[in-house]
Amino acid sequence: MSEAAVIEQTRGLYPRVSLYALILAAAGIPLYIHLPRYASVELGIGLAALGGLLLAIRLVDLVQDPLIGWAIDRFPRFQLGFALLAVGGLAVGFPLLFTRAEALAQGGMGALAAVLVLLFSAYSLGMILLYGRSATLARIPTPPELMRIAAWREAGMLAGVIMAALLPTLLVAMGAAGSGYGAFGLTLGAAALLVGVLTRPIWQRPVIQGARFSLADLTQAGATRLILLALVNSLPVAITSTLFLFFVEDRLQLANAAGPLLVLFFLSAGLTVPLWARVAVHLGGRKTLLIAMPLAIGGFVGAAFLSAGNLAGFALICVASGAALGADMVILPALFSVSLTKARLSASLAFGIWSFAGKLALALAAFLVLPALQTNGFVPGETNTPEALNALNIAYAVVPCVLKLVALAMVLALPAEEAE
Repeated sequence: MSEAAVIEQTRGLYPRVSLYALILAAAGIPLYIHLPRYASVELGIGLAALGGLLLAIRLVDLVQDPLIGWAIDRFPRFQLGFALLAVGGLAVGFPLLFTRAEALAQGGMGALAAVLVLLFSAYSLGMILLYGRSATLARIPTPPELMRIAAWREAGMLAGVIMAALLPTLLVAMGAAGSGYGAFGLTLGAAALLVGVLTRPIWQRPVIQGARFSLADLTQAGATRLILLALVNSLPVAITSTLFLFFVEDRLQLANAAGPLLVLFFLSAGLTVPLWARVAVHLGGRKTLLIAMPLAIGGFVGAAFLSAGNLAGFALICVASGAALGADMVILPALFSVSLTKARLSASLAFGIWSFAGKLALALAAFLVLPALQTNGFVPGETNTPEALNALNIAYAVVPCVLKLVALAMVLALPAEEAE
């Protein structure tokens, strides 16, 4: 079959890929941005305890994520079942998390841990399946086409992020009780079920599988270097995601602007994804990252010197850092997928390891910065001392800046032939 015929036959494929990515990203926002404030304010859980809990769940992922990847590779004909299982877990988990606040508060850490394990497991399954099946879902498994499907996938991810960022505010405006978390959970659950139905066709495509997989093969393909880069590069975003609402509402005193600023950040990322994809096709992934990463560094430096109430300044920072995130999201997974495809390696198990690296960054961010803030006297939603707010400023802006510089150095050290 000619390339033109393949493209015609799969015309509606990429929008469905984008839709599946949308619901996963919409699920990720509550887990990584809303959860710290929801757990501390609504459930009364201390920041240090929450950080420890999130790290403990990552220890589950240490074993679980590679096993999920292995299962996807081992049972290729069951990919539709895996896809539906993932969205089913989200459909059950989010109503449990956000509509049962009183029960979770009474049940303590154990009840919250059980619900979070369900949600994180479903989220992991969907993400590993989606990323690991890139070659299968691409119209043709070539590097340019893998970059194109990455752009569609990440555009869907960012649309989901924007949707999830806006939903609580919109639901409250429409009359939802309290902070809108209950209606938020129910809406996400219903959306997950709908997406499961609409995206069924993409999981019925023939699976392209690698013939083998080993850590030695992964290293030889240059993929382990990319996994380490992804871990270090994810840490700054993980820290700022964890602390975003605290920084905006408590440090900048812009509580009413938190939702719009979050949308601006991810909208900037979403609008730049197609641009970064095109640049990467022409210049290569390494050179594109070297253009984008200084934007993030400049954003962190600017945030460190903002005064309270500086809405315009932080809006500009959201635009710059969001654009940098767009490059990270589309290029690094695409480079990883290209390296696996060139080496003919089984992708899902490898993306299980990739997924764990990203979530380990989020867990380390919560485990390191949340207890440190509590030690320095920071209390979300309360009047804080200058020392506590300064600790928040360092955690949100200075530490991520240093980590991003390390990631930039790692990109400079990438062999050019492996990163194009």
